Parts: sequence; structure tokens; C-alpha cells
Amino acid sequence: MTDVELVIIGLPGSGKTAVGKRVAARHGATFVDLDEQIERQAGTPVPEIFAGEGEAGFRRRERAAIESLCKPDPSPNLTRVIAPGGGAILDPRNRWRLFRGRRVVWLDVRPEVVAQRLRRSPNVRPLVAARDPLGAIRELGSARGRFYAAATRVVGVAEIATVVDAVDATLKAPASAGTVLLRADTKIGKLVIGEGILADAVEAALQEAEARRAILVSEPAAWEAVGAGLGRSLTERGWEVERVLLPRGEDAKRLAVIETAAGELARLRVERGEPIVAVGGGALGDAAGFLAAIYLRGIPYVQVPTTLSAQLDSSIGGKTGVDLAEGKNLVGAFHQPIAIVSDIAVLATVEPRHRRSALAEAVKMAALGHERLFDVLERDGVAIVDGDPAAIESGALAEVVELAWAKVEVVLADEREGAARISLNLGHSLGHAIEAAAGFGGLLHGESVAYGLRAAVRIGVRRGVTPPELADRVEGLLDRLDLGTAPLDLELERVLELLETDKKHARGALRWVLATGSGYAVDAEVPMDLVRDVAASVLAGRAPKAAVAAGRS
Repeated sequence: MTDVELVIIGLPGSGKTAVGKRVAARHGATFVDLDEQIERQAGTPVPEIFAGEGEAGFRRRERAAIESLCKPDPSPNLTRVIAPGGGAILDPRNRWRLFRGRRVVWLDVRPEVVAQRLRRSPNVRPLVAARDPLGAIRELGSARGRFYAAATRVVGVAEIATVVDAVDATLKAPASAGTVLLRADTKIGKLVIGEGILADAVEAALQEAEARRAILVSEPAAWEAVGAGLGRSLTERGWEVERVLLPRGEDAKRLAVIETAAGELARLRVERGEPIVAVGGGALGDAAGFLAAIYLRGIPYVQVPTTLSAQLDSSIGGKTGVDLAEGKNLVGAFHQPIAIVSDIAVLATVEPRHRRSALAEAVKMAALGHERLFDVLERDGVAIVDGDPAAIESGALAEVVELAWAKVEVVLADEREGAARISLNLGHSLGHAIEAAAGFGGLLHGESVAYGLRAAVRIGVRRGVTPPELADRVEGLLDRLDLGTAPLDLELERVLELLETDKKHARGALRWVLATGSGYAVDAEVPMDLVRDVAASVLAGRAPKAAVAAGRS
């Protein structure tokens, strides 16, 4: 055994303390019950902390207790067993600090068993008290399942000695090189997020698909940065690896390119049911996904997003497609990947401009009512753009990537953009028109979206939909990130012409997505003179705050 510390997670009443104490005693290790540690520091029991400070106050104390654990030191033996409270893993920073460098075991116990244990337990669980235990536990299990599933699962329904033996067996198994932070099985594919997990997670996806080889579809830059290393790792594990290269960037998103790539799949005798693995940024993922959607009328594919923009946005949702001269993504299909593997370790090679561009999509999600994301971007956004090692070490970058789960929830509710999913187009109407006017090359996608976001909040304020304070916060954050600030040398009439090809038209009217403060509204009656006025102001570059305010009157 070379691991030094073990973390045991699970629902309240799953047996973390009882099992943890016995595992620690078996190895002569220290046992740490984080709730007990919090009680000692506060001088009061956890239920009283909840009563006096609320759940938010307790979570602050919990974060501080986890921070105080410090990093594990290398040791040939198990030295510490840590049992956090059941909800500690909800906080992305807590998981980042708890899981890295440690073995993590999830005690999986059926809700019915947990509820029965809680009914008999003298310990009060504040989130379950005064409620039907079974219903409460089911709700907690559903909300926390993707975090528990990041760990090694051990069935916790057995004699305690049997459970302890099972946990002990996980310590003797070879350790993974990376850290899984989130794992979720959904109807839009399996989502895995972590650090240093790429080869393990891709191999797992291929094995689950019963693939006979690994067919990696990439582009030159992504292949050099990520694909070649992934290919070597899979070869070392005994996989036959094939490679199909598409052009870089938006050049991959042409019908002629897809035809050529489909020919390569045919020459490789790719069969229906045989997956391809898309390794690259948003443009590569869109093109490879479209290739998978149409080859043999649809084959499986795995998304391996290698840019921050792709991890935050384009890899999620199954929207695949290519561009036409008349507009972006006008030919495409909904085709969900079987898995999305987001490894933040691959983002180390992403250029600052691309990191900056990616955060436009994060600002969009924040503007739709995601307060935590707003806070993270305001506090750590510049450091993420700059590639500051502290932004990685603190877990800020991992948290931003993980908060892309907000998009997963939207897509799960509206897989084919029938209703709620249109919210994700906030900032994209004018953004896509600007991107097309720039020739799909002069501006990155996120850079174009940033201008579109400014337009959307300005239109929203003028239409009485977007609160002025939200508009100020969005534009202030974009200012801080230096997004959508420079004047654009684009012809206004050309931008407006391209706006008319936007896919969000219905019955001849463009449906504008506008932020409301707690969500979004769709406005199909925005006057053209207002659109023209706002588009001109956006193309002119960031106006002084006083001028922006004057424009609302």
C-alpha cells in the first residue's frame, strides 16, 4: 500500500464513522470525524450550529475544517482515515481538497436501510429532522449521487466486519493516477470530471461500449497537445489505436471535410456500434460529433474536450454541426455522446486568449441566475485567464468546469431545444452574427458571445426585462475579463443581415433570450431600430459606464 490517507463518504447513517474507526484501528491510523472536529471548535453540537447559524454557517465551518486537514504527506502506510459529514462533498472546493492525493470510498447503502438506521439513532441529523426520513434520504441521495459516484463504491449493507474488509480491499488495489471529482450517468451520456483521469476514463468508456479498438478523431494542435499522449497510453494498455485528423478550428466544420473523414472511417471498416473518440476543442467536437451522427446513420462517440470552452459548453448537449457561408451551425444534428471526459489537467496548454474566450460562456450561465458562478468568476476569473497556478491549486478552475453541470440540467430538461434549452442561447444571436461577419476566424466563439451578451443585457434593460444592476454586473465582469471591449471593424449592415439567418427565428421573428435576474425571458418583438442601435454600440466597443446608463433612458 502506498496511499497515505482514506476518505469515507456517504449519506447520513451510512456507517462512515463506525467503518472508519475500525479501518483506522486495523492500520494503526488516526481517525478524523469532521463533524466532531467542528463541534469541538465551535463548542456546541452540530444541530445547535444549524439552529443558530443556519446551514450556510455550518458549511463555512465545514470548509474551514477541511482546509485545516492540509495535504497528505507521502508515506508507505495508511496514516489517517477521514469521515466528513454527508453533505461536505456538495462543495466543489471541499471535494478538491478532500479527494486529491487520497483514496476515496463511498459507502452505498439503500435509502430504506439508512432511514431505518436514522429512526433508531440518538444522533440528530439537521437535514433529516422533522421530516419523513425515507423521503429526505431519497432526496439527498439523488442530489449527491454524482459526487458519491466519483469514489470507489463499497456496498455498506452487510455485517460491519464484512464492510470493513471490503473497504480494506480497495486500499490494496492499484491506485489511480488521477482524481475523479464527479461522475454521472445521464440520458445525454456519462459525464466524468477530474484531474489526470483522461486515459482511465476513456478506456472505461471504450470498454463499456465493447469497443475492439480506439479510433481517435482530432486536429493537429489538439493531437500534439493531448491526442498523441492519449494514444500512447491506450497503446500501452493493449489497445489498437487509429487516428483520423481533421483541419484545425472552424475549417473542420465544412461539409467537404466531413465527406473526407467519412471516407477514412469507411477505409478503416468502422462498423455500426463502434465508437469514435473526439479529441479537441469546440469546433473539432462539433465536426466529429456530426461525423458520428451521419456515418452509417449514427455511431457512438466519446467527447474528450481539450479546451476550457469545450469543457464548459460545446461538449455538453449533443448539438453537432458544420457551418455554411450563410451562417454558423446551419447544418447539424442532435447526437448525444456516450461519454464526456473533462480532464482539467489538459487545460495547462490552453493559451490565455482561449481561456479568456471560454469564460464568456461561464458569464452567460452566471447571468442566467447562477450566483455561485458569478462569485467564482469575479474572484478568480482573471487568475484563470492568466494561468495563475494558484487558480488551479485552489480548485477555482476545477470549480468553474464543474459548474457546467448547470448546462447539463438545462439539456436534460430539454434535449432538443424545444423550450427551456433556448436559455443557453443568451448572447448568441448577435454573437453568432458577429462571428460570421468576422469570417469564423477573426474572433473566437467566446469573444463573439461576449459582444452578444453585452447586446442582450442592453436590450433587456431597454425592454424592461433585465434589471439594470444585473446588466451592470455582467458588463463589469466582462470588463474585468477584457471580453467584448475592443471596437470591431465590421460592417453593421452585414452583421444585421447575418442576424436574419439566426436559427432562433420562429414565424419570421427572431426570439431574443434576455436575462431576468433569476432566469430568462424570450422576446420575439424587439424592435429593429433597438437592435440596430444596440448592435452599433456593441461594435463601437465598450462605452464608458455613464454612456451605457444614458443609453437606457
